[in-house]
Amino acid sequence: MQFSKRLDRFGDEVFSSLNQRRIELERQGRTFYNLSIGTPDFETDIAIRRALADAAMEPANWRYALRDSDALLDEVIAYYKARFGVTLTRDMIASCYGSQEGIGHIGLVLCNEGDTVLLPSPCYPVFIAGAKMAGAEPWYYPMTEETGFLPDLSMIPDDVADRAKYMIVSLPSNPMGSIGSPELYEALIAFARQHDIVLIHDNAYSDIIYDGVVGGSFLQYAGAAEVGAEFFSLSKSFNLTGARVSFLIGNPALVEAFKKLRSQIDFGMFLPIQHAAIAAMRTERARVKAQCDDYQARRDALCEGMSAIGWEIPKNKGSMFVWAKLPKPYTSSMDFCLELMDRAGVICTPGASFGPLGEGYVRFALVLPPEKIREVCAAVKASGILGG
Repeated sequence: MQFSKRLDRFGDEVFSSLNQRRIELERQGRTFYNLSIGTPDFETDIAIRRALADAAMEPANWRYALRDSDALLDEVIAYYKARFGVTLTRDMIASCYGSQEGIGHIGLVLCNEGDTVLLPSPCYPVFIAGAKMAGAEPWYYPMTEETGFLPDLSMIPDDVADRAKYMIVSLPSNPMGSIGSPELYEALIAFARQHDIVLIHDNAYSDIIYDGVVGGSFLQYAGAAEVGAEFFSLSKSFNLTGARVSFLIGNPALVEAFKKLRSQIDFGMFLPIQHAAIAAMRTERARVKAQCDDYQARRDALCEGMSAIGWEIPKNKGSMFVWAKLPKPYTSSMDFCLELMDRAGVICTPGASFGPLGEGYVRFALVLPPEKIREVCAAVKASGILGG
């Protein structure tokens, strides 16, 4: 049996490798703290679950949806107006099965074989996979400690920018947890217009920003919808990860092209999930804010707890992840993750899986309550992996 050479563009999936090792050790009776995958452990609101269950009892809702319902589109419009002060129209919105799927397919909408795509490094792996699936060549702009883990547009040569088809920006960033500013978004829009680049903003964590800062939308800034769009996810704000609900929102021509591609492979989002999405966007803001406060308590428990035992980890500014530099003398993030799992029972994600500049770091997902995170810190200390 022969398979497509396209598969050679992708490496092994890191989460499956770590999971296999975890299974082996669990068979030995070991207990683990899994901080590797960013799936929220908070309970999905009862109103969302009831909306899905009630809709699922209607026989007509088990047919092909074929399209996003007017009720769903109008709810997105109302949400963006209330939450971000952004005015949308229906032709600016298209649903997809999570931002992972949407970003994985956007390259097929925008690129031909050999085109250039501007990607952050480090970045979430699907940014790279989506470009490679389309046959495009990634050009990585650095988001490192030296740049404050933010894009520095002056580091992108003009000739590279001129040939780039699209640029992905992810703020708050996964994995680094950095956040944008109005000045940065305005500079990005001007840069995209100058070089005729489509700007794609991954907006998964606008409700998980810390220390009193309020998250926003790329579309709040003048000219944003002229140069691009953002993927807006319900997964993290409303604990809908398994339901896979996201939207591409912005430039109508781009949204129409995206819908054209998806119509070739899909018959529309399951209608009960559309009902659940509507209920999610009606969630009281106080509930979302309280959950953000819980995430901040987890961040503080991890960063302060690790720093207290000799592993200095700066506090991230947003997202449900903490980006930590490898303790000395380690240099391989995968080797460190495997050793941390073996010695402390703590699972995190190697930075090398987040692109060329991810090596030298690991990512922790804030998916355990503070008391469990304090146990994590104690387990790391007891393992002796930090030396001393």
